[in-house]
Amino acid sequence: MLGSSIDEKMQTLKSKLERLSCRVADINDELEQAEFRSGKKRKREVENWLGNVEKKRNELLSLEQDVQQSSVLSLLSMGKRADNMIREMEELVEQGQFSEGLLLDVHETKGEPLLTTKLIGEAFQNNLQKILDCLKKDELLSIGIYGMGGAGKTTLVTHVHNILLEKSNSTFDHVYWVTVSHDFSIHKFQDKIAETVLKRDLSNKYDERKRAAELSQALLQRKKCVLILDDVWKHFRLEEVGICVRVNGCKLILTTRSLDVCRRMGCHEIIKVKPLPERETWELFKETLGHGLALPADIEKIAMSVAKRCAGLPLGTVAMAGSMRGVNDICEWKNVLEELEESASGQRDMEDEVFPLLKLSYDRLKDARLQDCFLYCALYPEDRKIKRDELIIYFIAEGLIDRRKSMQAKLYMGHTLLNKLERACLLESCKNYEGKRYIKMHDLMREMALRVSPRFMVKAGLQLRKIPDEPEWKEDLDKVSLMDNYYIREIPEGTSPRCPNLSTLLFQVNNILRWIPYSFFVHMPALRVLDLSWTGIRDLPESISELESLTALFLQYCSKLKYVPPLGKLRALQMLNLSGTRIKEVPQGMEMLVNLNCLYMEDMGKKLMLPSGILPRLSHLQVLSIGKTKIGVEEVEELKLLEELTCELYELCDLNPFLSQYCKQLRIYHLMVDYYGDHHYSASEDFDYSYDKEVSIEGGEDRVLVPHDVQKLAIGRRHDVNSLCDIVSPSLNKLKECKIYIGAMG
Repeated sequence: MLGSSIDEKMQTLKSKLERLSCRVADINDELEQAEFRSGKKRKREVENWLGNVEKKRNELLSLEQDVQQSSVLSLLSMGKRADNMIREMEELVEQGQFSEGLLLDVHETKGEPLLTTKLIGEAFQNNLQKILDCLKKDELLSIGIYGMGGAGKTTLVTHVHNILLEKSNSTFDHVYWVTVSHDFSIHKFQDKIAETVLKRDLSNKYDERKRAAELSQALLQRKKCVLILDDVWKHFRLEEVGICVRVNGCKLILTTRSLDVCRRMGCHEIIKVKPLPERETWELFKETLGHGLALPADIEKIAMSVAKRCAGLPLGTVAMAGSMRGVNDICEWKNVLEELEESASGQRDMEDEVFPLLKLSYDRLKDARLQDCFLYCALYPEDRKIKRDELIIYFIAEGLIDRRKSMQAKLYMGHTLLNKLERACLLESCKNYEGKRYIKMHDLMREMALRVSPRFMVKAGLQLRKIPDEPEWKEDLDKVSLMDNYYIREIPEGTSPRCPNLSTLLFQVNNILRWIPYSFFVHMPALRVLDLSWTGIRDLPESISELESLTALFLQYCSKLKYVPPLGKLRALQMLNLSGTRIKEVPQGMEMLVNLNCLYMEDMGKKLMLPSGILPRLSHLQVLSIGKTKIGVEEVEELKLLEELTCELYELCDLNPFLSQYCKQLRIYHLMVDYYGDHHYSASEDFDYSYDKEVSIEGGEDRVLVPHDVQKLAIGRRHDVNSLCDIVSPSLNKLKECKIYIGAMG
């Protein structure tokens, strides 16, 4: 009888979810069309509703699994959960009507200013004014700017971009910037236009002519605008992409190294960016060395010769001067000049003159670790803005930062290394729209880095449809990057590259990759860092278990991954990220990973339990981020080096001593406490990780000794509460946000 009742409820839930899914599909279709063509923005309540439907889908999957594994007695509890979910889904069905519409009329800004360097020299100022004058003429619809690599084309048009944004009386409603890059394809470029200009995703549409028609229609609705295409390597027909230039419509500015590209693209005005004259090169060199710095006469003479060797190329001049900051020894200046003179002999053309300058700046780092950090950036696709934190995690995984340090000290060291590379003018600093710091590598810097790294194979972001053939996997390879190739479906059976020295394999963001054969990793015994995150793999091959040198295994958001082979032999492993996978149990052999520093198991499809006894064996853990996976208070307290903790706690009788004492050693914590144990959260749904220190408490009757430095507190299903002091200690002087849900459901 009981089983029959729960079966009926489960059927009701599935029926309601199907109805919700149909509504989600309709809403997504409507949003896609309206946002794309009108530039309107979806309401936040719509975004939240879509997220809540997805949550309910996952909760239903979890409930189904629990029902199948439950005893007769526990079916009562399951019935209550089902009743709650039925009521919540009915509410979602009603909320999904959105009688007042899905979209908001938003004021779209003209664009965001870009970071750039100061314009040096009369020629640059003249070119800048010439471009601005051309934009005022109705008959001039497209402007081509060409010059050799490193001559300052991008800097010039960046100033044009920012001036157009700043001018309140500008005749242009919008200014857009798109970097084209070397690995051009119509399909990829359409994606960039849609994402950058229209804030839309076209990746699920494949017909290039239909995509072009949609882009053209959407651009026409943007009224008068300027579209800047930076770094065009080969000509293409604008209409094939969906770009339509016209009077009172879109004007085009493009930069390229080729006059032929400007001509074949039909540019109405063509401007050449020439190298700086000797005097202006010297001014830029002095400016980069240090504001107002007076060099001794004997050093200044040599410095002028060094500047002259920079051939008037701003990129090379800045890189060279940056590497000589603070050098006061005349012998060192003479040595640099001699090296430049030697490298310049036998150069074939002007294009090659910049590379010795960049290479010498790299050599002058005189720190192998800094050089390795710089070269690592070349593993990313061209023109990629790279998250600093992501890079630093790689630096730690590669052993470029001392693993014996605390995690906080390692992060500080990582930022210090990146800052040094920025100060040496080898990397560029940039920010995203939220103001978060990224770094970027100039394409010539990247080209130089790859020239000096013959043991790298980098085919990142090239839209490959298959992995490189085995002959390309040379035996002496050290690092391979195949990240961001969206069309690789599988690695053929029997593929087994012989790479005995390969230490790093970056294979992330290959979304449709489904399968890797056992043979693939067999001849990679030295592999240390393996990143397969954001791929579509369902199972990891058993050969992973034999990679005993592995120090980092990144599998985050492999959303179809259900099986990870035993990891017991991977005793060198220091970082393991399983977040967002669909594994149903902790991989075998976890207790043997005694050198593990970081363990991530967030956003798992099924709530996991860490078997008792594993955590105390992982005594080197500094970061334990396992979302709603339950762990015992006593086991956590044995982790003396822990600095970051995200989890759900049980053994609640020991909770207060833990929260009031142990949390003092934690730099970051996100803790969930569920006294009811029924997994129906109201408080923890407010967790958005917006603060470093967050606690949610579900249920309970006693006063809780919340850590005094908590920044966000959420409390659910507490009865008879008259004051916050009835629940927690009053001395929460760091508290910034607090939510209390009273009663059974909040």
